[in-house]
Amino acid sequence: MDDVKLEVRAALEDHLRGNGGQYDMLKELFAKDRQRYLPPVVGEDDDTLKPYELQVYVMALTSCIPILKGKECSGLVRTILQCSWLGRDAAFAKVFTHFLAALVSAQGSYLVPVLSMMVEKFRDSRPSAWSVPDFPEVSRAIMRDRLHSGIEYILQMFPSAVAVLENLLSSKFPFPDDSVRVHMAYIHNLLQVKKYVPDLQDEILDLILNRVVKIDSQMQVDLEDLDDDVTAAVMYALRENQRQPSAWEDDDSDDSDNESIDSEDLDYDKEAVRIKAVKDSVEKMDAVLDTLFSVYSPHFVNPGSDNAFDMFTTILREFDHMVLPTYKSRHTQFLIFHFAQRHERLIDAFCGQLMATAFQSNTPNVLKQAAAAYLASFVARGAHVPPSLVRTMFTLLLHHLEQYRRKYEPLCRGPDLKRFHPYYSLVQATLYIFCFRWQDLVVSAPEVVDPEDPASYIGQDLEWIGTSRKDLSVQIFGKLNPLKVCAPVIVDEFAKLAHRLNFVYIYPLVESNKRVRLTQFLSATYSTGGALRDAGYEGQGESYHQLDPYFPFDPYQLPISKRWLADDYVHWKSVPGLNQDNDDDDESDGMEEEDDNEELVEETATDTDGDHY
Repeated sequence: MDDVKLEVRAALEDHLRGNGGQYDMLKELFAKDRQRYLPPVVGEDDDTLKPYELQVYVMALTSCIPILKGKECSGLVRTILQCSWLGRDAAFAKVFTHFLAALVSAQGSYLVPVLSMMVEKFRDSRPSAWSVPDFPEVSRAIMRDRLHSGIEYILQMFPSAVAVLENLLSSKFPFPDDSVRVHMAYIHNLLQVKKYVPDLQDEILDLILNRVVKIDSQMQVDLEDLDDDVTAAVMYALRENQRQPSAWEDDDSDDSDNESIDSEDLDYDKEAVRIKAVKDSVEKMDAVLDTLFSVYSPHFVNPGSDNAFDMFTTILREFDHMVLPTYKSRHTQFLIFHFAQRHERLIDAFCGQLMATAFQSNTPNVLKQAAAAYLASFVARGAHVPPSLVRTMFTLLLHHLEQYRRKYEPLCRGPDLKRFHPYYSLVQATLYIFCFRWQDLVVSAPEVVDPEDPASYIGQDLEWIGTSRKDLSVQIFGKLNPLKVCAPVIVDEFAKLAHRLNFVYIYPLVESNKRVRLTQFLSATYSTGGALRDAGYEGQGESYHQLDPYFPFDPYQLPISKRWLADDYVHWKSVPGLNQDNDDDDESDGMEEEDDNEELVEETATDTDGDHY
């Protein structure tokens, strides 16, 4: 040991004097640290470094830190930082960690390179990334224990390093087109950091969710660009190649497939490449969301506890800051959909937050619209949302609709989505809730009605909550004419239900609306160039000036993670006998029953045509 210390010190001092021979040999020891040891031929001197001797050099270098910290030796330091210290034995990992701490203590500027090297290893999941010949193979679990023990030791020695680590965790996060394996390896390491750095718990969860939202919205753009045949092929590929959560880090097909594509001629099947790219994105979303469901779930074992409420507050904050404002978020919002339904206290907190966003005067209109859609979709689709809350929300929406009507009607020449978007979004939300939860809005029914049989309500004299029949009729038959602007599929289903349940009869208005052209009511502001912008509207068809029929909690179709929502969801089911008074052609109108084989392509409640208001 003493001889090695003298050797290392002499090499460093000679390097400072301009003689770099021994210094370069020292660099080579670490640069070639993964070469297999070959015993010398009989009769020759054994001057080759043996596998376990590199540890002695690390210890010697630690004793020479005062010399090594200078910029003249930065090349050697960079080489040392790249050595395979995690694939050797436990003693080497411990010695190397102390070397890193001593280096940072002597020269603070090395903190970023040291932590950067460690965080970069978060992407590794295959033993080939850290294994060293002549040492027993180190498992992934042991490798990560060593890695995180090292990071934790550095943070204990230098508490201010937490801020540096936080920045690195964000900057080193895998790119969206990196594989499922790399994403899951990195995220599993992030979650391990969360256990020993409590100050970063919220930041780590925010980081993961922020990246999930970006993948989610981009995935929807990619899916919408595909034709039906390609989308069907993606669904088939997902069903045929489902992996269990424990295998996401073990999969190597992503890399090998990419290599085979790169090696082929330029005439490879472009459609197959597109199918694989979308399939990978779907699997990525599925894997990350399934992991997040698993991470949050232990906090809700006792859903009425303060611990559960504290974690839900974190989820709600993330939803409010990242999910709600995001255009085309499709799956990420189901985290809050699931956990909000664990307890009525959490349901109230979620609905209260959405109400505050939807109806506060200082909220941007685009967020008001999104919040109203989320509120309606949650109330309609949440299987554990109590009937009392359904009635409260329905009544509240009617109240705000009346306020909007009084505000907008004096300015109205006819239905105009662009000008009165908040009003129409709220009407559609109200109709949507009615279609799903109309039984909860009935406060009294004749004895012949069986609550377990929706068809038994048809044609009966029902008593509805409060003045809801009159209040909604005022909106429907008002000058703003919302039925012309709301999505036809929702209007048609509402018309059938409302008629057969004796709630309101709107078919004459629906028929007369077929003769109304929305383009004749378009508003154009000449002073701001509005006339030029609106000039092409007439060629875009009536549907361009109507609301989209989708809501943010429309069916969740990610194949693995959907297991978390199995009991949370109200699927659409038509009422038997609802269409008996209509023509046979009407049987296919309205919303179709949902099953587990629906396509992945879904628009969201934040999708709009025209400008936001």
